Amino acid sequence: MSATGKEDHADELDEKALSSPQSPEPDVPQNAKIIEVVNADYALALSTGPQLSPTSLRSFQLYAILLVAFMGSLSNGFDGSVMSAVNGMDQYLHYFNIDGLDAGGGVGTVTAIIFGIYSIGSIVGVSIAGPVADRFGRRGGMFLGSFIIIIGAIVVTIAKNTHYLLGGRFVLGFGVAITTTAAPSYVVEMSPPQWRGRLTGLYNTFYYSGSILCTGITIATGRLNSTTSWRAPLAVQIAPASILAIFAYFLPESPRWLLSVGRKDEARHILAKYHGNDDPNAPLVLLEWREYEEAVKLDASDKRWWDYSGLFNTRNARYRTFMMLLMGFFGQWSGNGLGYFLTILFKNAGANTQNQRLVLNFANTLISAGGALVGTSLTDKVGRRTMWFWGTLGCAAMLAIVTGCTAKWGADGANPQGANAAIAFIFLFGFVYSLAYTPLQALYPAECLDYNTRAKGMAVYAFAVSCASFVNTYAGPIALKNITWRYYIVYVVWDLFECVVIWFCAVETKGRTLEELDEIFENPHPVKTSISKKKVAVVEKSDGAVIVNVSETA
Repeated sequence: MSATGKEDHADELDEKALSSPQSPEPDVPQNAKIIEVVNADYALALSTGPQLSPTSLRSFQLYAILLVAFMGSLSNGFDGSVMSAVNGMDQYLHYFNIDGLDAGGGVGTVTAIIFGIYSIGSIVGVSIAGPVADRFGRRGGMFLGSFIIIIGAIVVTIAKNTHYLLGGRFVLGFGVAITTTAAPSYVVEMSPPQWRGRLTGLYNTFYYSGSILCTGITIATGRLNSTTSWRAPLAVQIAPASILAIFAYFLPESPRWLLSVGRKDEARHILAKYHGNDDPNAPLVLLEWREYEEAVKLDASDKRWWDYSGLFNTRNARYRTFMMLLMGFFGQWSGNGLGYFLTILFKNAGANTQNQRLVLNFANTLISAGGALVGTSLTDKVGRRTMWFWGTLGCAAMLAIVTGCTAKWGADGANPQGANAAIAFIFLFGFVYSLAYTPLQALYPAECLDYNTRAKGMAVYAFAVSCASFVNTYAGPIALKNITWRYYIVYVVWDLFECVVIWFCAVETKGRTLEELDEIFENPHPVKTSISKKKVAVVEKSDGAVIVNVSETA
């Protein structure tokens, strides 16, 4: 492949000049192409030899494989959206006597416990999530987690009283903790590095597939007077979990996991098949395999179920863990915690009928899904750090406007146009949040962790998410009951604080293989290193060899 064929890899290579007389260094031929890259070896591997086409048979097989893993995200997507919708149904509130127990219905202590028990289940589930994914592989983790989700979904569907509901939601949270540890690890490890951002971002975007399905169903079932109105949406969660449980063991295992347990031949075969289009000597395959052998240890802490020291025992490890935890907490505290109570937010903003609120909830899900798809398409182009910072700043701005509009033209109905403006900016907040956070929540922590700590690290990530989510789901109903729209101000202030931390601490992970990220975290100045680029000259010789000459570091 010639140097001029790099248009297919525009996400990884940033062209700066073509054959311009002033660009090359003195020892570089005048016909050299000058490009900017973050890693010369990776750029060369993507520029030479046969490349994996996104429309090849192997690529479509890979898409089908990852689609099964995406069911883990789709299952998780049901919870926030279905409980938000169901919590706005009079049929549900009357059946469990929640409106009688909590004045105002849908908010207050009982609702807080029903929502929060899911996070408690997740917190307990992470205790085995990492060891399961390390001991039985990524496929084993996905199977066990989805099987437990099925049990929990059945219990909440047939719930006779709040005890059933609490027990089922605890089991759901327990299963989701295991699935959301194994599935994103699997996706990020199976994805070719040049597509990693988009494919792993798409994994988390499937959260909205579940959301759209269940919120759409609630519009129809919400008109029924029977318990089917809320049981049917709760039951749908069984479907994606069943797909994942049934097909998990038909998937190829992560080549990194196979290498870590000594199954080298299988690992090399899968890597060549899905990253090299069946060519074991493809430059990218050779580069990745060399890095795998250097990075994946046969006697690391992932072989000891109780050993989490790899997350903290070096400066490199501590910074990786810090990045992972930042995404865990910031991803839950940037305003999306209000998503559980969207029907309440719409009521505060002036939507006074149940059907209005359910339709608005569905519309918000569609808009948020659109934002997630846009963000996923931009992840490998814009970069993780840039999306994270500007997305969080945008969230603060949208919530500030929602707060002002709700305060001035809220539920009193005095100004329908003002109330509609509040609802519009709730939609815009969902779009901006999803654009920035939905692709990054699965991608960024999995990228920041090295292989030997990835499963346990993602379990700790799930623990952090569950703790942050518990604060949202327990404090949210109580705060909304007591201070109504003023609760939004907390998120506005916190988002601005997040922006400061992201600017000074967040590293850029775009444009490198997972193993090459070690260069960033080993450096005394990780942020500066992560955003620096190298100028290289690409020269094609008569024998077809492409040479990359590093001329300077930008």
